[in-house]
Amino acid sequence: MKIGPHSLKNNLVLAPMAGVTDKPFRQLCRELGAGLLMSEMISSNPSLLQTKKTQQRIDHSGECAPIVVQIAGADAQTIAEAARFNVDHGADIIDINMGCPAKKVCNVMAGSALMQNENLVAEILESVVNAVEVPVTLKIRTGWNMQNRNAVKIAQLAERCGVQALSIHGRTRACAFKGEAEHDTTRRVKSLVSIPVIANGDINSAEEAHKVLQFTAADAVMIGRAAQGNPWIFREISHYMKTGVALAPPTSEEIRLILTAHLTSLYEFYGEYVGVRIARKHIGWYCKGRVDARAMLALVNQAQTCVDQIQFINEYFEFEDAKGLAA
Repeated sequence: MKIGPHSLKNNLVLAPMAGVTDKPFRQLCRELGAGLLMSEMISSNPSLLQTKKTQQRIDHSGECAPIVVQIAGADAQTIAEAARFNVDHGADIIDINMGCPAKKVCNVMAGSALMQNENLVAEILESVVNAVEVPVTLKIRTGWNMQNRNAVKIAQLAERCGVQALSIHGRTRACAFKGEAEHDTTRRVKSLVSIPVIANGDINSAEEAHKVLQFTAADAVMIGRAAQGNPWIFREISHYMKTGVALAPPTSEEIRLILTAHLTSLYEFYGEYVGVRIARKHIGWYCKGRVDARAMLALVNQAQTCVDQIQFINEYFEFEDAKGLAA
């Protein structure tokens, strides 16, 4: 798969997720098989570009190209300026968010709320494409609500404006993350545009990824929530695509090693105080469904230092092994 001049190693894409796809998580997913990694959404609001949070989000040191930065906003000129800012700070591809269903984003007419105004969509896309020399991509939903599913029109408009790839989440903005994603819309879009199309929504296994690619004829699949606490899903999909055989799940010891390496990178990136607190949600995702995980998480959430947090993790996995309870 190619986006502009960039040839990807495979067609597996990590979705942009606020508070999740920071640099430590992106690097981990790349190591475990993802071919393209999306940054956390960055606001185009110029007053926020110099904040500590934004500065961390635009830190791409040590990352491999192509670096994809997703930006959000509702004003064409402001988004174009944000695109230039991020290209100046290392972005190889600019992705425009018109898929986020969060109320705080949609209430300012950004994210998927933009799909209600096709004229504004065109204005934003043209402005950004003309503002930067790197490829511009777009993430959308199937529409604003079930009565207004205009993904096909937006996709065709995006292609005319010079957008070079399109990701489609198989739900409307009104659906948020409820119900099941549908990929019929993605299939139809793919049949009508010539730019790469990436299918997104409820792709949570290698078998499902294969099924969606076969059904939609999409060029790639995008994995979001299914990668939380499960970053090895990318190598599982890759293996299945190549062999048709399911890859054995990671052992308990391998999960422990991946988890502790992830935590260590969080501490190094954010510092101990913030890193320990950000790590808590990741630990919860990694340990979801494991034996006695709730009791372990209660201890982990009380840990104030990285040493204590790692120690609790190691002791928990040792307990699993000793009791023969490993998942």
